[in-house]
Amino acid sequence: MIVDRLDRAEPYFDMHPAFEQVFKFLREESLSEILHGRYDIDGVRLFYKVSKGQGRIRTESRLETHRKYIDIQYVISGVDEMGWRTASECKTVDVPYNENRDVTYFQDEPESWKEVHAESFAIFFPQDVHALLVSGGEIHKVVFKVAVEWPQN
Repeated sequence: MIVDRLDRAEPYFDMHPAFEQVFKFLREESLSEILHGRYDIDGVRLFYKVSKGQGRIRTESRLETHRKYIDIQYVISGVDEMGWRTASECKTVDVPYNENRDVTYFQDEPESWKEVHAESFAIFFPQDVHALLVSGGEIHKVVFKVAVEWPQN
């Protein structure tokens, strides 16, 4: 898990061929004006989802992980307290891996929690199990789904 501010994103550009494109998009778009929903950028290789809603309490947020995608979660407004645990330490599967939705849910508890404020992002790789949308207020965010396997052209 990586947590940082958008104005400090350059060091992460080289971590994946699509990261620079994602961070440039986040800087250039009027994110607060994009409606709730899913938007494709490069088919199934790169897309994003915008959501806005009331946060929940920690016990209502389940740990989840993905195999095919890296999540870049950017908070537009509000604060999203995100839980984290490494996948190798999760022992109790709640919902087995669903290939169509690319998600596994766990009953384990996060090892740590981090508040991610507006204009900040978190990157979750497949080994990063995460719990999301924890807040006492409203959270407006965009989640980029970046394919782990990215063939070079």
